[in-house]
Amino acid sequence: MKPAVFLALAGTIAALSARHTEFNNNLNYHSPSPRHVNLGIDVPIVARRTLKRAAVPYDPAQLNFTHGVASGDPYPDSVILWTRLAPSLASDTSNVTVQGTVDLYDHETEAYIKADPNPICVDFRVWKASDAKKTPVSQGKAYTTSDIDFTVKVEAKNLYPWTLYNYQFSLCNTNKTSPLGRTKTAPTATQDLSELKLAIFSCSNYPNGYFNAYGNAARKDSHDYVVHLGDYIYESAGGGPRAHSPAKTIFSLHDYRTRHGQYRTDPDLQLLAQNFAWIPTWDDHEIANNGYKDGFSALNNTEASFRTDGRLVSVDARKMNAVRAYFEWMPIRQVDLDDNLRIWRSFQLGNLVDLIILDTRNYDRGITSLGWNDGYIDLIRDEASRSLMGPRQEKWFYGELKRSHERGAKWRVVGSQVIFSGAEGTGRDTWGGYTANRNRTLKHLYDQGITDNVFLAGDSHQNWVADVAWVGEKSYNSETGAGAIGVEFAGTAVTSSGGTGPISAANTAAKKKVNGNKVLQWQEGYYRGYFVLSAQKDKVVAQYFGSPSVATRNSWDLPLANFTVPLGANKLTRPIAGAKVEAGFARGGATTGTNITLNTDTKLWQKIGFETMYIAK
Repeated sequence: MKPAVFLALAGTIAALSARHTEFNNNLNYHSPSPRHVNLGIDVPIVARRTLKRAAVPYDPAQLNFTHGVASGDPYPDSVILWTRLAPSLASDTSNVTVQGTVDLYDHETEAYIKADPNPICVDFRVWKASDAKKTPVSQGKAYTTSDIDFTVKVEAKNLYPWTLYNYQFSLCNTNKTSPLGRTKTAPTATQDLSELKLAIFSCSNYPNGYFNAYGNAARKDSHDYVVHLGDYIYESAGGGPRAHSPAKTIFSLHDYRTRHGQYRTDPDLQLLAQNFAWIPTWDDHEIANNGYKDGFSALNNTEASFRTDGRLVSVDARKMNAVRAYFEWMPIRQVDLDDNLRIWRSFQLGNLVDLIILDTRNYDRGITSLGWNDGYIDLIRDEASRSLMGPRQEKWFYGELKRSHERGAKWRVVGSQVIFSGAEGTGRDTWGGYTANRNRTLKHLYDQGITDNVFLAGDSHQNWVADVAWVGEKSYNSETGAGAIGVEFAGTAVTSSGGTGPISAANTAAKKKVNGNKVLQWQEGYYRGYFVLSAQKDKVVAQYFGSPSVATRNSWDLPLANFTVPLGANKLTRPIAGAKVEAGFARGGATTGTNITLNTDTKLWQKIGFETMYIAK
């Protein structure tokens, strides 16, 4: 081989190796699970095709940071950063990431060769928010292409714990930059904290209303992290002024990408994502309503349903499409513990909190209510084989609870999609439809003496606050809370529909629910909103906030109720909510209905009211 040819070949190999490394920096080329390699991208092929003579880079004027920035899954020394740099708001139509064998690294297909040959180079920089000189403490370079819908997800490393950082992406070798982001690393497991605050959200249905709850929490800037308990997007068709895109029930990868993209155009979602690290999990609507391991309420694992309901998309293909899009568009770590599509994980947040995030929906859930089988669910709900999580996750969950207790974390905060305590009654699509799973959890808590447990839930589109007790098995006094092993705070929706009718009817319904359920202490179904959980050394405080209307974009934030749980009490402080709530009904308390509401833009308080809660369809 001639020296000039050798040098040219060596240069090509070196360039390919460097480009391969930069593609690998983008976590969206990785699979969420090593046992599902077909969810990953063939990085060598993508890198090789960028060196072809026909590859022409995008003109910088063609590209924009189309959907803001986001961060998530904070560790003491790192955090996930996310953005999208693309020639269009529109999502890519390619299905190469969910077709064929699509093995990681070693599988070349015609589809890849024909795919977009124009990779986009993205730089990222991270610096301490307190550093006026913006000295980078973490920086790097990554590439993105249409294969992953032009999304970029990187891990910023070598950071300090419990520290605020700013970050920004830029198009390589240009002045084109993303919005400026802010994030915060987690504390170390042994760090001595006086307080840690989580803003809790769930159930954001785009056509139903404006995401005012996101904006209000962001502008108040009073929490450390965001926990989203699922139903971050909805898969259904929905019309009106904020009609879903695409305008149909979604099934394909392109459908799910488009839906995620539409949600990320909402300015209040962008604001909350831009300034706070998220710890998200999914519920059912990220894939489809009332999902379980073998299907959904409107798509079953049968040929007839495949043809008539799935539009020739199977249950498994639909899940694969939805999961691919979720991991592309969310700032979540791709948990790699040799398990299938694992999203359940935990965070040791100083000496105060162990945050345990469950997947009670898509991992290994037994059959649930599908709208036509409720009688069957009622017959089998008590069977020992019933599980929301499957045996692997159950074992891990019980182990995490015990490890947390043994290490001396003051609070165990459990993020569950659906209500655990039984506050909603004998539910079918909640833990109530899986009695054995709930009883195994309660037995573990009582037998092991694991105290100071706080369960979080979404899904129901209403507010519920309850003691957690093993009613019928252990002594429990509803008036005093004696005998409980913890509490549950379940939140309403960002926009999804709750109780119907005027607020007076919702309050009457709440009173009936509380009086008819031993563990339930406060219920409220009218307002949309969120709550903030403050974990302190001697107590936990939950503050609930309501959006008076999501029919318009507005900055009104109404305090609804406050609840306190002293360390070691394992129950809500009596009188419940200080015997006074803004709406709903609290056991032994009064409902005031003042309508004194904070404008989170002006920081002024005013008595306001709206006639309409939701967008008219």
